[in-house]
Amino acid sequence: MGKLGFGMMRLPLKSDDVTDFDYEELNAMVDRFLEAGFTYFDTSAAYHAGKSEEAARKSIVERHPRDSFTIATKFPTFNLVPEDKVEETFQAQLDNLGVEYIDYYLMHDIQTVFYEGVGGEDGIIPKTRLFEHMKEWKSQGRIKHLGISFHASAELLDRLLTEHPEVEFVQLAINPIDWDSELVQAAKCYEVVRRHGLPVVGMEMVKGGGLSTLPEEAEQLLRSYRPDDSMTSWSLRFSLDLEDTIAILSGMSNMEQMEDNIRTAQADKRFSKEEKLAFWRAMDIYRNSAPITPHMMKSFIGLTWNGVPTTAILQAYSICQIQPDPGFSDDNNYFRGALADAGIDMHGDVPHPRTILPDGTDETELVNKAADWLIENSFF
Repeated sequence: MGKLGFGMMRLPLKSDDVTDFDYEELNAMVDRFLEAGFTYFDTSAAYHAGKSEEAARKSIVERHPRDSFTIATKFPTFNLVPEDKVEETFQAQLDNLGVEYIDYYLMHDIQTVFYEGVGGEDGIIPKTRLFEHMKEWKSQGRIKHLGISFHASAELLDRLLTEHPEVEFVQLAINPIDWDSELVQAAKCYEVVRRHGLPVVGMEMVKGGGLSTLPEEAEQLLRSYRPDDSMTSWSLRFSLDLEDTIAILSGMSNMEQMEDNIRTAQADKRFSKEEKLAFWRAMDIYRNSAPITPHMMKSFIGLTWNGVPTTAILQAYSICQIQPDPGFSDDNNYFRGALADAGIDMHGDVPHPRTILPDGTDETELVNKAADWLIENSFF
């Protein structure tokens, strides 16, 4: 199985209606993907207003032999489904997909609040015995591989994988901006998964599309090495270069994006030393195009806001502002987990402490603005 995965969260549409799929375009993309030797399709009960699984059935399952592709989908943890509805929810996914089994089944959006609640109280996962249900589905042959889609700290991930050895793989945000993010902690999480001897599925390869276009200076730098390569291809190569990966997901919306990703994945060229240095320099330029630059954040090192490092809050807020759709970036959900670790419910009464720099400068307004924006734009 080739490492490129087809993420079905941004499918081609005929109108602004997110369920109005352009099946002619989608079918052609599916066929081209399989023809190129790739087989991993990733969907969810949540994508495209709950219709992505149906689109997968029509474009993949009903048009291709079952042994020619692998399907990954996810239990909608964030819907807070009561335990007496868990089986019904899973069966509905099988029906929507039109399959008797799911190759890679994940618990969606594992974050602190869902796993252990706020301040260590039980979350929805232990309350509804989700892991027990998933193990039963696997024993019945209705899922082949049991995994999680993870959106929290490396510390929580290590604890979860220790407590649940039944987990066979982990889906993580893998891109150069999240790699050393204080909230997303992609590099730390990746190393945790590897220490547990498990493979990774990479998601958010271009951070919601944000890395498909870079500041002009960064683009010129990368084109000086590979004049014909897209900016997306650089981030994809970064992810493909990692070891122990099942698939690197790309949310492709048209055939042009499909062909670009296929070319990159089939070439699978590792970075030369010079290219790697240029790539990280381009990422530095990207970070410095944000409204709060890394240099500006140095003054906040060591400060916290409700127990969360102030630099992590400013970093997440600032990076979100240079995404194509700032409110769609996932950083805010990681912030929810960081607050929960401190015993604070993001959607409850959140204290707003003052932020005073070591030199006496009052930056309360800036930090509160950043924190409030992350709270207001939280998905769940």
